[in-house]
Amino acid sequence: MEPQIQYAKTSDGANIAFATYGEGRPLVWSHQPLTSHVQREWQIPILRATFAPFATQGMLVRFDTRGVGLSDRDVDDFSLEARVRDLEAVVEHLQLKEFSLLGVERGGLPAISYAANHPERVSHLVLVNCFVSGEINWGTQRAQALELTRLMDDWEMYTENIAAQAFGFGSEESKGYAEFVRECISPEVLARIHEAENQIDLSSLLSEIQPPTLVVRHSGFKWLPMDVTRQLAAGIPNARLYEVEGFYQDNSAEFLTAIFEFLNEGEEAAAAPGLAADDVHTILFTDIEGSAALRQRLGDAKAQDLVRTHNSIVRDALKAHDGSEVKHTGDGIMASFSSAAKALEGAIAMQRGVAEHVEEHPDLPLAVYIGLNAGEPIAEDQDLFGTSVDLAKRICDHAKPGQIVASNVVRELAAGKRFLFADLGDTEMRGFEDPVRLYEVRWSEDD
Repeated sequence: MEPQIQYAKTSDGANIAFATYGEGRPLVWSHQPLTSHVQREWQIPILRATFAPFATQGMLVRFDTRGVGLSDRDVDDFSLEARVRDLEAVVEHLQLKEFSLLGVERGGLPAISYAANHPERVSHLVLVNCFVSGEINWGTQRAQALELTRLMDDWEMYTENIAAQAFGFGSEESKGYAEFVRECISPEVLARIHEAENQIDLSSLLSEIQPPTLVVRHSGFKWLPMDVTRQLAAGIPNARLYEVEGFYQDNSAEFLTAIFEFLNEGEEAAAAPGLAADDVHTILFTDIEGSAALRQRLGDAKAQDLVRTHNSIVRDALKAHDGSEVKHTGDGIMASFSSAAKALEGAIAMQRGVAEHVEEHPDLPLAVYIGLNAGEPIAEDQDLFGTSVDLAKRICDHAKPGQIVASNVVRELAAGKRFLFADLGDTEMRGFEDPVRLYEVRWSEDD
């Protein structure tokens, strides 16, 4: 799923970059300017994993507001009215008569304004971690002044602090994300947006919003007081508030399910994220160590008992951690997860289950390899195929008994979830031209 960049021209002459993904009912996504880049964002695992499932539910429309990403950078007007014009230009270019509208953080401001003024166009409104007043966001003019001083004095440090909130200081993911932010926006433009937002207060517009509205709040964002979110939901007629624990990468399946169920209300539900083409999956393979040797040593009956024990342990872990069994491979199982964190939790539960079995039955040795990778496999006949699947199997083959080995993309997707990884270095994989960076997932029987 690679973005095909197009441009729409606003009524005041700005060129706005946008891209569409998938087919069906349109959903226009008004993103937070700090991390908006319609081309590069699909190369950032956390952002890609957030956007991609929406393209399986209909047509996702993403655009960069003025001054940001691939849109015109040399602009002077960053008012709310100008940012609404950016949204309008994309909608008119695509000739969208009716669509769902999703606003994230600062991207919620133009979304709220557009929905209030164009109720005939917006079928559903979703607001994620949004606010309606710049003063609410900053608290005081002094707080805003301090923030602007910080970002102008040391832009690199400012972006590294933003990245560290998600990935921790000093990590490769944090460094890469900070570089991505610097590609999205300049400190001058961010300062101009801050200044313009300080003049905004959309409280009086909330009562005019007619479309069904879902207000989503991630509890991890301490910069946004919960009272602000409650006031936003209370001010919109018939709006619903849904709270998700942690940050975007936490409980992502719950976050997506809540939004999809809301968007599909009153209609036949679209297929839930699962074995869908171009969806992001974390693929897990298990394999029993030395299964052929076990049959020779224990006999077919006892060896098959071990296979059944393995199957039971793996399937219990899949059920507990929202995994889906794709197929049985004879001496192992292939499974899929919509969340990398859930996949890692499931893998750890599997190895702990095996360890408990061995402790209780030392005469029936069972050892399992587990490998994980993430990507966008091809879905066909309730199976998954493609390079991401092939690599997951190769990683499993590379693992040692009792070991969980994951690709770097899995590690990046699970950043901030407190999993422990040990770097195994670049590893040659049969059938792959370039070495693959692998990590061992540390786990303990006693945790």
